[in-house]
Amino acid sequence: MNKVLEYKYIDREKSWLAFNARVLQEAGDNSVPLLDRLRFLGIFSNNLDEFFRVRFAAIRRLSLTGISGEKYLGGISAQQLVKDITEIVIQQQSESLRILNIIESELETKNIFIITETDITFEQEIFLKDFFIQKVSPELVTIILNDLAEFPVLKDTSGYLAIKLVMNKNSEVRYAVIEIPKTINRFVVLPSNNEKQYIILLDDVIRHNLSNIFNIFDYKSVSAHMIKITRDAQLDIDSDLSKSMIEKISLSVKDRRIGEPVRFIYDQLIEQDTLQFFLDKMKIVSTDSIIPGGRYHNRRDYMNFPNLGRYDLLYQTNDPLPIPGLSLEGSMLEKISEKDYLLNAPYQSFSYLTKFLREAALDPKVISIKITLYRLAKNSQIISSLINAAKNGKKVTVQIELQARFDEASNISYAEQMQLEGIELIFGIKGLKVHSKICVIERYENDKIKRYGFISTGNFNESTAKVYTDVTLFTSHQQILKDIMRIFEFFDINYRVHRYKHLIVSPHYTRTRFVKLIDREITHALAGRKTHIKLKMNSLSDFAMIDKLYEASRAGVKIQLEVRGICSLIPGIPGMSDNIEAISIVDNYLEHSRIYIFGNAGQTEVYISSADFMTRNLDGRVEVTCPIYDQGIKNELIDNFDIGWKGNVKARFHSYKLDNKYRYRNHNPIFRAQLETYKYYQHKLQVESQIENKV
Repeated sequence: MNKVLEYKYIDREKSWLAFNARVLQEAGDNSVPLLDRLRFLGIFSNNLDEFFRVRFAAIRRLSLTGISGEKYLGGISAQQLVKDITEIVIQQQSESLRILNIIESELETKNIFIITETDITFEQEIFLKDFFIQKVSPELVTIILNDLAEFPVLKDTSGYLAIKLVMNKNSEVRYAVIEIPKTINRFVVLPSNNEKQYIILLDDVIRHNLSNIFNIFDYKSVSAHMIKITRDAQLDIDSDLSKSMIEKISLSVKDRRIGEPVRFIYDQLIEQDTLQFFLDKMKIVSTDSIIPGGRYHNRRDYMNFPNLGRYDLLYQTNDPLPIPGLSLEGSMLEKISEKDYLLNAPYQSFSYLTKFLREAALDPKVISIKITLYRLAKNSQIISSLINAAKNGKKVTVQIELQARFDEASNISYAEQMQLEGIELIFGIKGLKVHSKICVIERYENDKIKRYGFISTGNFNESTAKVYTDVTLFTSHQQILKDIMRIFEFFDINYRVHRYKHLIVSPHYTRTRFVKLIDREITHALAGRKTHIKLKMNSLSDFAMIDKLYEASRAGVKIQLEVRGICSLIPGIPGMSDNIEAISIVDNYLEHSRIYIFGNAGQTEVYISSADFMTRNLDGRVEVTCPIYDQGIKNELIDNFDIGWKGNVKARFHSYKLDNKYRYRNHNPIFRAQLETYKYYQHKLQVESQIENKV
């Protein structure tokens, strides 16, 4: 057997890096519009930054203890994994630079030119001189380093220019660092009198003005090369009982800026003495990930590359569609009282969710709103609606997760706003993140309380809802909503383990319930009955769940997996996973919904969930999985899965080789799953319209 297959699992970090390589594939794909290719390059870089701040940092901490960690890492030592990751990332960084150079060349064929400080014309010089004086210079932080008693803390969210000044007197060398301002767009659009468009990076605007910045020094040469530091983003929460949870998280977020360095990227053209000066002063040693790069870092900024009005170089945008039978103009609660509805964003309008909350905020019969919040938009309409409800006398209870990674500061700010408005806040449970996406409202109807609510696979965030695929169930099913009320009771009194009649809730029941659902399919298969499992999720890395799927495969259960990110399961291996196929779709939208389908000998059961098959979701978080009872919605979710499964353009196979092979199209027509999903919802609207016209 191939040495790789001595193990039953793919290492999760390497699998994640393979996912990010799929993002990079999109940047390198000639069929993707040019400006979207730049966006994918930015997403790739942003993903890598977060990976180093979180996952690589954790592996590095483990490796420094001397513990191998093979039991937890699927058979590879932490020390070896650190080396392997660094090698993979160096190769990926090199590939990303190659792709960027190709994109820039192709942009030139479209009359878009990204120039450096050496290419500036006289007219551009006049513009940039004023731009630097008025906009850039006031924002610059420039530090002369030689005589400082303590080296300054470089932030891991910023890019820096490492400066070397060689003085006229005795050729003395001075070093400095310039922080590239984040308050100014990284890409400066230059004025043009013809059809050609010119852009210069802010880095090069600064390079062009080095003589202006250092004019008080008598130097004979000056050079500037970009460097970037990535720090360990682990939060250390203070145990001081006298401090509030907001204070503890706030202090911990501030401490993150001085976390241990885990990656250092530098312009490979930097002079060796300059590089060594910074490595020594920042106490970066060979055990850290030191990666040579190109002239520019922080390529995540390409996510916000200006569109220049060139919509011919972008994916065509499809306007979000309405939900058949559910109007944004009438009362949503009246409609939901009659039947369940499903929202599939971004194919359908996320406005339904905000409309639900706005209606609840104004409705005199609504007495309370309870909701969990994880990641929120910058100017959140959700928060505005909840504050509006509180001002209208509703009892509003919000469980807000202060430890939502990299959104802590934003969530703290929102928490403080809501506290001022009298909203009751719950800050979760010690040791458990609250990742569930649930809301329930109580309304007086006919002298008794009736409940309405929604359960989602994704965050209540208007911004990400434009690019993340997520499904949300609107329901007035009283027993499901009673289970949601029990979850909020658990937030209050978390030593009491509740029983839920309909929902599957982590950390107490999710693992055991999914094991039972898989076992039932095994029983059907062994009895010769029709059986299958279809699972759509973001990540699959829990070894015990993977073993259970292997067991089902050996029993003859046909298993289809749509896993966008990490997949530690190895499909298609004789005697282990013959009956398992696994694909990943990476396209214009980020696949984020979790849909779980169990054939059950023809009595198909369908679930939506906030939980992936990861140990943290099964055992270490509060997650909610909801059964779908409405047959029409069941069919819709099965159709959604099957459309994704037919994809032959953006679908890649998961395999132990981590080679991201595209699904074979053979002679079949192009079937781009995300585009076909949009067409599916267009067709549903047409059918509804035809029915209404006949009536």
